[in-house]
Amino acid sequence: MEKDSRDRTVLIVEDSDDARYFMRLSLEQMGYIIIEAENGARAVEVAQTERPDIILMDLSLPIMDGITATEKIRASEGLATVPIVAVTAHQETDFRAGAKAAGFDAYVTKPIDIDFLSDLIKGLLA
Repeated sequence: MEKDSRDRTVLIVEDSDDARYFMRLSLEQMGYIIIEAENGARAVEVAQTERPDIILMDLSLPIMDGITATEKIRASEGLATVPIVAVTAHQETDFRAGAKAAGFDAYVTKPIDIDFLSDLIKGLLA
């Protein structure tokens, strides 16, 4: 039986309160359960304890950047296959390549198109 969004937990990792709030509101309206982290180090802790179904990871974060956090999450037991989406204002191809090499499953640029993000999440969780 396919889970719907109400059974799915999304970890939003974003240091901007406004961006985190926008994503949380939008995804909660779609029925997702939202957990948050404001920096990369906290993201690793939350991912290991909460076991989200998918992670939306900003790349430019304080304390630990999103690429390093993703590498640590990927190395954690039971989290190697959790979909992780890079969320960033950077649109350059070298950032995309670096994100892919670090183990991200997809890449979304800011400002976020919430319909695109919703479809992407559904596809990654299918």
